[in-house]
Amino acid sequence: MPYPTTQYIVIDGHRIAYIEQGKGTPLILIHGIPTSKQLWRHVLPALAATQRVLALDLLNYGESDKPADANVSIEAQSRMIVKFMDALQIDSADIVAHDIGGGVAQLLAVNYPERVDKLALIDAVCFDSWPIPEFLPLLQPGAEDGFTTGDFITMMREFMPQGVYDKAAMSDEIIDLYMAPWSTKQGMSALFRNFRRLNPEYTQAIAGDLKHLSQPTLIIWAENDVFQKPEYATLLHETIPNSRLVWIKQAGHWLMEERADEVSGHLVEFLSA
Repeated sequence: MPYPTTQYIVIDGHRIAYIEQGKGTPLILIHGIPTSKQLWRHVLPALAATQRVLALDLLNYGESDKPADANVSIEAQSRMIVKFMDALQIDSADIVAHDIGGGVAQLLAVNYPERVDKLALIDAVCFDSWPIPEFLPLLQPGAEDGFTTGDFITMMREFMPQGVYDKAAMSDEIIDLYMAPWSTKQGMSALFRNFRRLNPEYTQAIAGDLKHLSQPTLIIWAENDVFQKPEYATLLHETIPNSRLVWIKQAGHWLMEERADEVSGHLVEFLSA
C-alpha cells in the first residue's frame, strides 16, 4: 500500500495538513512536540488495514500553517480537531495520541466525550508531567533571539536522540525528517511559539475529570522514557477507570521509532476488540 500523499483542509482560515489511509471506523492520530504526522509512518499501515486512519499535523506543526498570532495551546488544538472532524463529517472516532498530543486527546475525551470512542495514550503529557526541564529555558519570551537557525537546529539535533533507548533508532535521516519544518527562520519562530504554550494548566484542570472517563483506554508507555516519567503512566492508569497499561521494554519516548511493530500490535488488538 503506497504511503498517502498530504491533503489539506482549511480550519478557521488556516490550512491543516493530514494524510488518510484505509476504510472503516475513523481513527485519528495526534503527534506531539517537536514531531509531526510523520511520527506515525511505521504504524499507519497496520492500523489502516482495518480502519480509516487520519494523521494530521497540529496547527503550527509539520506541513500545517504556522500563523504568528494563533493560539496553539493544547486546549485550542483540541477545539481545532473537533472542527477537523466536523469538516470531514466524522461524528466520532478512535483517538491515538503521543506526548502533548496525549494532552489534546485527554481534553477531547473530557470535553467532547461523544466524539471519542476509544482512547490510546502513548507516553502522554498528563497532570503536571510537563514541560520537560530541557524545554524550560525555551519558554521564555524572546528566547529565540539568542539563536541563529543553524544553532537552534544543532541544539535540537542533539536533543532528539535523548528520547530513544537505542541511539541508532534516531538516525541523522530521521532527525532530518522531524527537523525539516523548523529549519527556516519562520519554522524556528513557530516552534518557539509552540514551546511557549507548553503549560500544564489544561491537564491539571481536567485531572479530576479523568476518573469519570467512560471510553475504553489503552495506555502505552516506554519503561525508559526520560521525558514523560513512567510514574505518570501508573498514575494515569489508576485515575482512568476503564484503562489498561502496557509497558514497552528497552525503549524511550519516541516509541514509534524504536518499537513500531510492538506498538502497532497493541493498538490493533485494542482497537479491534
